[in-house]
Amino acid sequence: MAAQPVRILIFGAGVIGSIYAMKLMEAGIDVTLLARSDRFRSLQEKGLQYNDKGTARSVPVKVMDTLENDDVYDYIFVTVRYDRAESALLALKDNQSPNIVTMTNSPIGFSSWQDIVGDRLLPAFPGFGGQIKEGVLYARFMPKFLVATSFGEVNGAVTQRVLKLAQVFQAAKLPYVIKKDMQAFLITHSVSDIALLGSLYGGNADPARTRKTARQITVTFKAYLKAIRKAGVAVDPPVFNIVPKLPGFILDVLFIAWLRTNMVKDMLLPDYAGAANQEVVQLEQDLTKFLSMQSS
Repeated sequence: MAAQPVRILIFGAGVIGSIYAMKLMEAGIDVTLLARSDRFRSLQEKGLQYNDKGTARSVPVKVMDTLENDDVYDYIFVTVRYDRAESALLALKDNQSPNIVTMTNSPIGFSSWQDIVGDRLLPAFPGFGGQIKEGVLYARFMPKFLVATSFGEVNGAVTQRVLKLAQVFQAAKLPYVIKKDMQAFLITHSVSDIALLGSLYGGNADPARTRKTARQITVTFKAYLKAIRKAGVAVDPPVFNIVPKLPGFILDVLFIAWLRTNMVKDMLLPDYAGAANQEVVQLEQDLTKFLSMQSS
């Protein structure tokens, strides 16, 4: 008997959701995007527009702006910023889909999200980024050996739904890794985002080219890595364990080089920076609460 086709809903049609939609559709997977307002109308009228080596192209995509509770999908990918994750899960609370994959950071674990959607929660994190400029997606893929979509059960078990999701990524030729401890991975990733992005949006006149910004990243990164280790969190990736031991000037040089990349120039665009800064502020507030609770 042929395998049952997989249906996937992507809740959020920003950069991450649009990239997943494009790659999954290329693999012949049944994908629907849930979008709002102008993004919904643009996708409906023009399709999913993307940059292909300097040329804007478009592919038709199934899109909706309202999800009924009995409209069931095998997986719902929640591809929104961390500061919007809880409201997205509340919107999905009564939908009957069995697997809700949260593609975002979490510096505090998953209990509050599980209170909303229960055991349907499957935490994950995307392996790419980019920008949407004037409705056109500019995807940015990192080398596969550096970045991959990460996912896994809250308890670390390798379940059938995890293996089935791995097959989806295999079909779409998207690199992935199944994690045994998603909480440790996402807390560590939150630390890197707080250090890198928090310093980037810290109000310097020219943050992409200052040693002061690189120094701030170094100090913040080291301090939070030490703090989560003290709180008993396993640093993931483990290579980050060497960061607190490295001389500060070496890290400064690395971060100065990063700050001068085209990727950072894109991240400083006004339509991206404001929203990203809101997310980083929330990440740092919640990580501080988490660390405080662990030390009390």
